[in-house]
Amino acid sequence: MRGEKPQQGYMFSYLSPEERVPKDHPLRKLKGFADQALSELSRTFDEMYSRMGRPSIPPEVLLKSQLLIALYSVRSDRLFCEMLDYNILFRWFLDLDMESLSFDASTFSKNRERLMDHEVAHRFFDEVVKVARGEGLLSDEHFTVDGTLIEACASLKSFQKDGKKPPAESGNAPSNPVVDFHGEKRSNATHQSTTDPQARLMRKGKGKEAKLSYTGDVLMENRHGLCVDLDVLVATGDSERDGSMTLIRRYRRKRKRRMKTVGGDKGFHTRKFVKELRRLKVSPHVAQREGWKIPGLDGRTVERTGYQISQGIRKRVEEIFGWLKWIGGLRKTRFRGLARVRDHAYMVAAAYNLLRIGRLTAQA
Repeated sequence: MRGEKPQQGYMFSYLSPEERVPKDHPLRKLKGFADQALSELSRTFDEMYSRMGRPSIPPEVLLKSQLLIALYSVRSDRLFCEMLDYNILFRWFLDLDMESLSFDASTFSKNRERLMDHEVAHRFFDEVVKVARGEGLLSDEHFTVDGTLIEACASLKSFQKDGKKPPAESGNAPSNPVVDFHGEKRSNATHQSTTDPQARLMRKGKGKEAKLSYTGDVLMENRHGLCVDLDVLVATGDSERDGSMTLIRRYRRKRKRRMKTVGGDKGFHTRKFVKELRRLKVSPHVAQREGWKIPGLDGRTVERTGYQISQGIRKRVEEIFGWLKWIGGLRKTRFRGLARVRDHAYMVAAAYNLLRIGRLTAQA
C-alpha cells in the first residue's frame, strides 16, 4: 500500500554528532592528525588573545573550518557558515553539538589578520609535516621542486597604466564596461592592477594567454609525495627557480641534514640553479634541455640509475598542484594580496598532506 507522506516536526534526539559519523569515515583519521597538530600551537594561541573580554570563536575551530573548505571545495566562507547549520559531519569535525549556532562569515575576516600576524597557517602546516614525520612517512634524502602560476583575483580590465581607466566603448554599463585592448602593449613595467597591485601579468609558456598571477613553489619529498614546504611569491621570470632554491635552503636549516638529490623539470636546467645545488653538495636531478650543456650536470649524473628514478618520481609533484588547484581552490585564488594568498596556500597544502597521511596510514 502507499505510505503516508511524513510531516516534519521538531528534531528531538539523544544522538550526538559523534554517533552519526560512521566509524570508518576517512575524516576520522584526519581529525585526529589535525587535533594533534593544533595541540602544538596552544601556546601561540594563548599569546594571540587577551585574557579579558568576551570569548571569541576558538582559533582551532577557524583553522579546522579552513581545512573543511579546502577538502570539500566550498567556494566561500559565507557558504561554509550556511552549510555548518545543517551539515552534521562538519559539526562533528569542529567539535560542535547539534544545538550550537553557526558563526557568522565575518568571523573569518575579523580574525584573518590576527592569524596572519602570528604566521599561524605556516606554523600549522609545519606541524602537519611533523605529524607525517612521526608516522615514518618522510625521508630527508631525495626531493623534487616545481612551480606553478596561481591566477589572481583580479580582472585584466584592472591592469591599467598610471592609474588611468581605459576608455570604454559607448553603450556599456559603467561598472563592467567592454574594453578593446587589441593592439595595446601592456607590461608589468608600465601597468599595474588596481584590484590587486601585487599581481603580475604572466604566461605559463609560449602560446599561452597572459593572466594576472602569483608564483607558487612546492618542495616535495620523493618517498610518498608529501609537500614538505611551499611558498607564494610575486610572479617574475625567475621567481620559480629563486623560490624553489629558497625552499631548499630553508628545509636544510630546519632539518640540519644534507639532501642527496633534488629533481626538477627543464625549467630548472640553468647554470645558476645547478651551480647553487652543487655548492650545497646536492646532486641536481633536473631534466635536460636538448642541446644545452651546463657544468655540473653531465653523463656522470644523468647516466646513473638514481637520476632515472628521480625523473620518474618528480612528475608526482603535479598531483600536488592538481589537488591544490582543482580541489583546494588555488586555480584562481579568492584572496587579494600576497600575504593572504600565501596564508591560504599553506592551509590548502596542510589539508592535502592530512588527506595523504590518512590514506598512507590506512594502508599500513
